[in-house]
Amino acid sequence: MTNSPTVIVMIGLPARGKTYMAKKLTRYLNWIGVPTKVFNLGVYRREAVKSYKSYDFFRHDNKEAMQIRKQCALVALDDVKAYLNEEGGQIAVFDATNTTRERRELILNFAKDNAYKVFFVESICDDPDVIATNILDVKVSSPDYPERNRESVMEDFLKRIECYKVTYQPLDPDEHDKNLSFIQVINVGRRFLVNRVQDYIQSKIVYYLMNIHVHSHSIYLCRHGESHHNVEGRIGGDAELSERGKQFAAALKGFVEEHRLSDLKVWTSQLRRTIQTAEELGVPYEQWKILNEIDAGVCEEMTYKMIEETYPEEFAMRDQGKYHYRYPGGESYQDLVQRLEPVIMELERQGNVLVICHQAVMRCLLAYFLDKSADDLPYLKCPLHTVLKLTPVAYGCKVDMFDLKVEAVNTHRDRPLVSCFFNSLCHTLAVRFLVAVHQVHCTKANMRCSLNVLFDCWFAHQYCCFLYLSLKRTAERDIVALCFTAKDKTKTKQRNYMMPSV
Repeated sequence: MTNSPTVIVMIGLPARGKTYMAKKLTRYLNWIGVPTKVFNLGVYRREAVKSYKSYDFFRHDNKEAMQIRKQCALVALDDVKAYLNEEGGQIAVFDATNTTRERRELILNFAKDNAYKVFFVESICDDPDVIATNILDVKVSSPDYPERNRESVMEDFLKRIECYKVTYQPLDPDEHDKNLSFIQVINVGRRFLVNRVQDYIQSKIVYYLMNIHVHSHSIYLCRHGESHHNVEGRIGGDAELSERGKQFAAALKGFVEEHRLSDLKVWTSQLRRTIQTAEELGVPYEQWKILNEIDAGVCEEMTYKMIEETYPEEFAMRDQGKYHYRYPGGESYQDLVQRLEPVIMELERQGNVLVICHQAVMRCLLAYFLDKSADDLPYLKCPLHTVLKLTPVAYGCKVDMFDLKVEAVNTHRDRPLVSCFFNSLCHTLAVRFLVAVHQVHCTKANMRCSLNVLFDCWFAHQYCCFLYLSLKRTAERDIVALCFTAKDKTKTKQRNYMMPSV
């Protein structure tokens, strides 16, 4: 995270895969925890001009249309500013052709005025087959062409491209643009030109774009077969497969043969239950330590009931903030996402792959491909003995689910119904205040509490993830200080303390 946001500026002629890259890049950055949003200029143009007639709108000598397009860009940049300054965004992706130096200069001045960093991503492609495929895969279904046949769409769009070519000024790394930070992606990743990468975020962007490809492929995700720990309701550990788990491994072999996945690569973790599942396939497989299940620390090989009884505070805190919660001596889902980043990079540049993994790992991988939020990630359903086929499409991912018809226990825990509210005060803490209301005197400026109430609040606070993770707040520091300094409770029992308004 940074206090100097970044604007990623896409550049390129139409049908060069700019929006494809912009959406994938946004999905990746959000997945690793960097708030990012795409601002597609085509959306703004369609709002300003309700009906698209033909390529004439994009002619450089169409003064009225040129003015509309510039105004749309200014409105979009205003929204970029609101997102980065007011909505907590860190990166805005400005998805448009931006093919002239004049337009790019406008964006650079906008960024300079607002202290934003700028990184350009230019897609250059002269392969007619790739261009034709992009038009047919994406533009035929565009809102610009409702109820028009493929031939007329192709004809109009090729003329639109010619309109842009007249004024197109590619980035020039030798002269005009040598001081800018950018990457040029040439012919969908056959070559790259990288110039003046200046910070961590820009290096992450370059690394990601150099790993993605647009070739057709599918990713198959499944969990290992049911294990003895699954049957007993225990988490973690390195248990072997149950009898039903072995049946699933055999069924998985039949699935691979039935779908004729002869070129399939198979990846597993280094835990026995995934290895035993893969061995039944009779094909080579790779073991990845980073595919191991989330580390539950001191809670390894315990049931949820045992955790609730042994570590009640930890159990409650995990339910209140599952993505960020870290097991004592273990990992959080956030840690797991960081651990799995190299897997995502490999999946993006590989062909067909079958990943035999674990529940938490599969959730993290699914969240990336399906663009799920951090709040939703820990509650994605990944049942045992089920295979998910993920096929990247134009601007998303198609999911096919295959139930291999082998019974297994259900290891899914739904999202808890109880949630924190009262802004910064959790429900538990609010109830404690209400119970002790006769000891509390409130004014608009402050809240006066006896030490007994403060101790009650402190213990209630232990169960609330929202407050527990907000200890740096002034009010919380005061409570902590009181708890640690009032060692002789008998001497201070009747004293009153001032606590700032909360």
